[in-house]
Amino acid sequence: MDLFYLEHKKLWRKRSTRICVFLCFSYFVIFGSILIFQWFSFGSRHDYTSAFGNDFDGYSNIRNCQEYAKKAGGELTEEALQQLVRDYQEMIAAGREEELKKTDWLTVEGWLGTLYPELERKNSDVYHLMLEYVEPEMLTGIYEKREQAIVNFLEASGQTGEERDYLLNMNEKVKLPFRYEWTTGWAVFLADILDGFGILMALFLAIVLSAVFAGEWHNNMGSLTLTMKNGWQKIAVAKIGSGMLFAIELFLLLFVGNVTAQICYLGTDGWDMPIQNIKMIAVAPMNILQAEIYEYAFGLLGSIGYAGIVMLLSASVKNHAAALLLSLAVVYAPTMISQYLPLELQKALDLIPLAGSAADIFRTNTFHLFGKYIWSPYLLITVPVLIGIFCIPFTIKKWARKLKG
Repeated sequence: MDLFYLEHKKLWRKRSTRICVFLCFSYFVIFGSILIFQWFSFGSRHDYTSAFGNDFDGYSNIRNCQEYAKKAGGELTEEALQQLVRDYQEMIAAGREEELKKTDWLTVEGWLGTLYPELERKNSDVYHLMLEYVEPEMLTGIYEKREQAIVNFLEASGQTGEERDYLLNMNEKVKLPFRYEWTTGWAVFLADILDGFGILMALFLAIVLSAVFAGEWHNNMGSLTLTMKNGWQKIAVAKIGSGMLFAIELFLLLFVGNVTAQICYLGTDGWDMPIQNIKMIAVAPMNILQAEIYEYAFGLLGSIGYAGIVMLLSASVKNHAAALLLSLAVVYAPTMISQYLPLELQKALDLIPLAGSAADIFRTNTFHLFGKYIWSPYLLITVPVLIGIFCIPFTIKKWARKLKG
């Protein structure tokens, strides 16, 4: 335990470690969360060409939007949807642009495009939102329309037969009617902010952990390790444990900061909404709170798995720069080449720790294993951490081979 403590203290004493933690926290929590809520996304907009043209009043705007959404009555019914559209059209006609900012227009426009594509005017030379011209009385049969939209999507995606049945059975567990609160804020939080959580952590984990073993050669400590009373194996275990703990600590630091910002700006209003409010054709029977927990679990378990890979690479080469480049390539190379690969290979690459997307909970991706279909998010939080654990014994052996070589 003393050896583990010393290794962990040594890791945190490095200036590069402290700088990485500071930059990661600043970018993700301050720039990527607080300023998005307070300024970039939800501040009052004057200059529509830039987020920097917004006012610094996101907190009050979010509260106004949440209050306005409560007029729908807490449930997404035909009448509620019709009233949301009718209110928007009346505001447009009266020129009440300030009031438009309170409406959930972006979310409602998405619903209309998904559920009522037949009402869209496609021959017009000038683009208009469906909200502006659709007749509210035509917006009937919300949930029947949703079911048909899911079936159409699965057919267009080539997901038929047993796979289609598997996904439709999952969809049957979605509770109707949907709870409705202000949705746009949660859409930004879950589909944008948290979805970028893992790929950001990967950058800073790679910088810090790629030096855990490879850095010893840079500091001419490799041969000295063999003479120490604890031996190379115990030191290797301590280094791996220290690296894994650092990944957890970095995650917790970002987690606490981000949840604090989320509670401050969004509160808990809407935690019981289904994720279908964000994406109507999602089939997972999850609410917003469950989706948030899943996405944080994706980040935590992926970070542990990625830490295992980075330390294996660090133990495999004697050059710190090479270890860093290889570590970054593990995550960033798949994202660059994925679009050029077959779909099945794309999904396989998503299983690399932090290379996939936490937003898969909104999608219908599956894996076909041992004759059974498995919804991809189940594997995206289990396989990465198993990969990291699997790397541990190989890391110890690789480092031993380098010492003895």
